[in-house]
Amino acid sequence: MSDRAITIEPLTAEAFAPFGQVIETAGAHHYPINNGKTERYHDLARVELGGVHPRPLISIFRGEPYALPLSLKLVERHPLGSQAFYPLSNTPWLVIVAEDAGGTPTSLRAFRPQPGQGVNIAMNTWHGVLTPLEMPADFLVVDRGGDGNNLEEHHFDRPYVISAPAQ
Repeated sequence: MSDRAITIEPLTAEAFAPFGQVIETAGAHHYPINNGKTERYHDLARVELGGVHPRPLISIFRGEPYALPLSLKLVERHPLGSQAFYPLSNTPWLVIVAEDAGGTPTSLRAFRPQPGQGVNIAMNTWHGVLTPLEMPADFLVVDRGGDGNNLEEHHFDRPYVISAPAQ
């Protein structure tokens, strides 16, 4: 296997913990509200807002699909806030993240969420762009607005290749 090859792995809270939180109802603290007609799954992720005049943003991103194997040429990070993605359909998608080594992304990993799973990527964490598979997909996104530059991009000299695990 090439040093630029990344195999997709299942998304679990434990495996994703160094990069943020998995957003899901399974195992989450919850309680009834609205006269017992609604179950509230409470405090599923830590929204981080830094910098000058920060405010939370709620957006919908509509992503075009990518095909596997995926040639990954770029990752980004947001030094002033976290960024949460929650799919609005059961379309398959990937979450690509990396550790930081002195301002350079390293030890990249690719996760495939199950239906009903989203992620909150921690502030200043390298990650790939929104990556739906098979068809276009909409995502509810919670991130940071406010003053300051909240986007850094890193372009790789040689792309990484992300592929599904062998069957």
